[in-house]
Amino acid sequence: MSIHVALNHVTHYRYDRPINLGPQIIRLRPCPHARTRILSYSMRVVPGEHFINWQQDPQANYLARMVFPEKTTEFRIEVDFVAEMAVHNPFDFFLEPEAEEFPFLYPAEQAHELHPYRACLTPTPKFTAYLATIPHSRLRTIDFLVGLNQRLQQDIGYTIRMEPGVQTPEETLAKRTGSCRDSAWLLVQLMRHLGLAARFVSGYLIQLAPDIKSLDGPSGPESDFTDLHAWCEVYLPGAGWIGLDPTSGLLAGEGHIPVACSPDPGSAAPISGALDECECEFEHSMQVTRIWEAPRVTKPYTEEAWVEIDAMGAKVDADLQQLDVRLTQGGEPTFVSVDDRDGAEWNTEAMGPTKRILGASLLDRLRNEYAPHGLRHYGQGKWYPGEQLPRWSLNIFWRKDG
Repeated sequence: MSIHVALNHVTHYRYDRPINLGPQIIRLRPCPHARTRILSYSMRVVPGEHFINWQQDPQANYLARMVFPEKTTEFRIEVDFVAEMAVHNPFDFFLEPEAEEFPFLYPAEQAHELHPYRACLTPTPKFTAYLATIPHSRLRTIDFLVGLNQRLQQDIGYTIRMEPGVQTPEETLAKRTGSCRDSAWLLVQLMRHLGLAARFVSGYLIQLAPDIKSLDGPSGPESDFTDLHAWCEVYLPGAGWIGLDPTSGLLAGEGHIPVACSPDPGSAAPISGALDECECEFEHSMQVTRIWEAPRVTKPYTEEAWVEIDAMGAKVDADLQQLDVRLTQGGEPTFVSVDDRDGAEWNTEAMGPTKRILGASLLDRLRNEYAPHGLRHYGQGKWYPGEQLPRWSLNIFWRKDG
């Protein structure tokens, strides 16, 4: 099941006089390794008189190199693409046996290939002190990475920073705040000093409002949202590049759409190039729109379909009442687990390791709510053909008069 969304991104520079634009490099096309499928892509540029060459840089990022032969008073880039947002499990990968526990060493040939992504900045006091607090004892690699990512999310406050460039790791640790790109660059350097190959990633973040509120964690945005974002990718033997977002403390998911991955933040900037000295007004806008949605458990029908279903139900009720048809209805709810959706006991098996425990817990909660002095009864339930034992029947009996 998926949702198709259309993203529109406009970047607009207005100049106080006609100026010369040098060659401009635009990095606003989703990378080849993006897990979210891109169904269509277009980019429109003003001034219309230009030459464009699509290229791939040494990191395989798509970039458009643009040359403008005439002077201009504006530079406008509008990007549109349609993405297929399908949920994917960010932990859906295997590690080579030698990389399952941290710390580990890359094979010599791989270490040579990853050399640009292992370059470390000169250690500074606060950075060295923070690095020293990170445990180096043997631990499952996944647990180590998840823990470090979550710790950074807790230690570094998020702020919107309009100034260009990226803070040094020392600045970010001194201020204890930073933009997404500042936290991402800090995590990249921490990874490298710990012996891991890591790279800086810039891209789009798409967050869609959930159909229903979460029962055991943050529910996400109230409305659909998109923005430019930055995160970190670490190279794990057997898994490849795995995205870590220190702003949220989560692994990169289907909403993280990379447009540039680089050893250094400077070569991942969305737009770079030279121009004549001038005064400039800058405008920026982004929006994401749902254009198609597959029916799903949490939203099986559109709002229009619900209106039609409700109207049909009202008509059926009116007809039954007019014909004096008396109906009764019964049913049994079927429970599923929020923590073990694929477990056999919640899909095909009658019993399992947790079903009766959770059932007894629910029974107590219902008793406290509706029958505080009621009698619990654990008895025999249905016995289906082919099953060795009958199922449990958990009941509460109480008097209406207390």
